[in-house]
Amino acid sequence: MVKKMLNKKSILILFVIFAVATAGVSVGRLTVSSVNAEADLYEELKLFSEAISLVRKNYVEDVKPKDLIYGSIKGMVSSLDPHSSFMTPEQYKEMQVDTKGEFGGVGIQIGMKDGMLTVIAPIEDTPAYKAGIKAGDRIIKINNEFTKDMSLQDAVSKMRGVPSSTVKITILREGWKETRDFTITREIIKIKSVRSKILNDGIGYIKINQFQEQTSADLAQAMNKLIQDNVNSLILDLRNNPGGLLNSAIDVSSHFLPSGKLVVFIKDKKGEKVEYRSNKANGNATLPMVVLVNQGSSSASEIVAGALKDWNRAVVIGTQTFGKGSVQSVVPLTDGSALKLTTAKYFTPKGTSIQSTGITPDILVKAEVKNGEKGRPVIREKDLERHLKNGEETEDKPTEPEEMIPIEMDEKDDTQLQRAIDLLKTWRVFKELPKAS
Repeated sequence: MVKKMLNKKSILILFVIFAVATAGVSVGRLTVSSVNAEADLYEELKLFSEAISLVRKNYVEDVKPKDLIYGSIKGMVSSLDPHSSFMTPEQYKEMQVDTKGEFGGVGIQIGMKDGMLTVIAPIEDTPAYKAGIKAGDRIIKINNEFTKDMSLQDAVSKMRGVPSSTVKITILREGWKETRDFTITREIIKIKSVRSKILNDGIGYIKINQFQEQTSADLAQAMNKLIQDNVNSLILDLRNNPGGLLNSAIDVSSHFLPSGKLVVFIKDKKGEKVEYRSNKANGNATLPMVVLVNQGSSSASEIVAGALKDWNRAVVIGTQTFGKGSVQSVVPLTDGSALKLTTAKYFTPKGTSIQSTGITPDILVKAEVKNGEKGRPVIREKDLERHLKNGEETEDKPTEPEEMIPIEMDEKDDTQLQRAIDLLKTWRVFKELPKAS
């Protein structure tokens, strides 16, 4: 009969078995260094078994063993980079829904800056966006619960809920003397990943909001419509696009590159390399093209921009991108929970690391804050706590003045878009000039 209570030795044995199993170690192939590493791990696990035993024996209230284990795993993963996390079974299901492009919530992307939960960007046309939540806002409370020491995954879960229900978010914004409460009604967030239109002089415009399962198909439909309308050039707007699925980024890049071109490659901790190449022939590979990026262009957006830039397929205009160049692998656990773990880094076709530095535009065009107007501070990967370095950062690098961007901006004041239009018009003028005899 199995005993209901485990002693310290039993707990340690179980964790040793778990460590060996999850590491995938074959006992017959263990090297001296790996044996020493495992021995060190087992020694440290004694401390864990001692702590969990003390909590169960002496804590003032009964605690479920699963709660202790979940808390331990959350603490372990939260000590890594800002993109690794532990997901309960419920949170894992929510994450799977996200990639479908439809989920219940308020619609904001968040991160940690200076120890505080911070809005990276609100998603366009969502409840948070309409309520006036801005990038750079510090989230002090969610439903009167302080966010200090709250994990990103927990914060996301607390802001989600049944459609038509409300959530109260307490915000502190740059320039405010006091916090303000925003009561936001949750909705089913349906993110239309692709929008398109024709600008003046036959210039096509496509905005990709997020990289989802249907993005490539939506892009194909939008491109077919623009081609039927006889566009002569294209602007691909990836500004404030937080990223999404890697396969979607590869498929989007494939719309504009010849088949078989390297789009991005990844390297893991062992230096092993995996390449991803354009996967389809298309008729858009010669259309004159500008890609717009800014500090909110992240992850999959940076992969697309980096590939088109490295292959001289498009001119990239805007500001330095976010710099999220790490790969997260989602590993389901036996009880339906999962680990989202950073396992590799992204590199552009020319071998440039995206992590923490991002993509540098060919033409730098800032969104300027006009005199007398308030701006908001820019947040990038390098500003997040525990972000991974890429080898090019230096700790003693001189501090640069904080970059500010407009809080709101009309299309007529969109200097980046206007610069892209001017460039394509100029290209057309030079193309039509007679060749020298």
